[in-house]
Amino acid sequence: MITSVKSVEVFVYRAPIKTPVMTSFGTMFDRPAVIIKIDDNEGYTGWGEIWCNYPTCGAEHRAKLLETTFAPLVYKMDINDPKEVFKYLTKSTHTLAIQTAEIGPIAQVISGIDIAIWDIFAQKQNKPLYQILGGNEAEVPVYASGINPVNTLRTIDRARKEGFDAFKIKVGFGHDNDIEIIKNVQLAMLANEKLMVDANQAWELTEAIDFFTRINKIPLNWVEEPIQADRPENEWQKLSGITNIPLAAGENIRGLDIFNRKIKDGNLGVIQPDICKWGGISANIMVVKGILKNGINYCPHFLGGGIGLIASAHLLAGSGGDGMLEVDFNQNPLREGLANPFPKIIKSKITLNNTPGLGVVPDQTSVEKYLVYHTQIKK
Repeated sequence: MITSVKSVEVFVYRAPIKTPVMTSFGTMFDRPAVIIKIDDNEGYTGWGEIWCNYPTCGAEHRAKLLETTFAPLVYKMDINDPKEVFKYLTKSTHTLAIQTAEIGPIAQVISGIDIAIWDIFAQKQNKPLYQILGGNEAEVPVYASGINPVNTLRTIDRARKEGFDAFKIKVGFGHDNDIEIIKNVQLAMLANEKLMVDANQAWELTEAIDFFTRINKIPLNWVEEPIQADRPENEWQKLSGITNIPLAAGENIRGLDIFNRKIKDGNLGVIQPDICKWGGISANIMVVKGILKNGINYCPHFLGGGIGLIASAHLLAGSGGDGMLEVDFNQNPLREGLANPFPKIIKSKITLNNTPGLGVVPDQTSVEKYLVYHTQIKK
């Protein structure tokens, strides 16, 4: 099953939002998305997404990387297996990644291309992507993510009414404020609901220890990135040793060797690779197998547009794990608008449709007003 790429297009969208998205490292005042469209020589079209959510000026940069560096490489390829794309592009740009120190942006562009190629190959086999990846169940548990530390209870109540029973709130805005919000939310939780918190790498080790000392008796499903992702493993070990609350991380980990070490060390109860930040589908298939084999919970990270979200759902459904899919609950017309038909959330689950490939395409009419850059890259 050989595919040659006939055409590569890139679309950059930026949607204004009324309520900024707050994190401990910065505030998002609009929502960007970089979408790849790849047509092959047999008339199939694949869609992919490149991570770019913060800072938003990075969206155009990723698009230009695709346009100037990656599309010429993609046009040279005859593809027999999607995994070949990830390996070839990674090897071909490894020196460039070192030279420019742009390891992250380069990995993100490769990820978006990888997702689009997997979309095409699943269509060619006339199966939804999750089945190509080994899954049999189209239903995926979800949770409401990105909940701001302002009007938190009101936001959770709105998410509950929209079908969610699991919620993740942002922390890292001062322990007293964080803990007051967590306690108030926990008191308002209904039976069988889940609560997680995300610090976005906010604390030094001593600050994280103090936080866990103060919240250890609160039933949380996990605390995400309490310290920086690249801190020495002995710091993660120290934290895991003082709490029964699972530690979560993974969105800011790159490389199969690093993921394997984190899995082996066993200090994370939840691992959250982001397929649009590193590895696409191809590399993360191997990561997820290692996570599940070692009894760790796999919950994909995602906070972007609809294509990446649905691709993440396919990998979760294809893995056979029982983790939850992160669904950003903040306003973002590029979520539903870029993934049509967008699955309904019913009892904190979505059901992927059985259309071959990702099963969704952008509704370009509905998102046209947010388009800030588009080009079809010459072969």
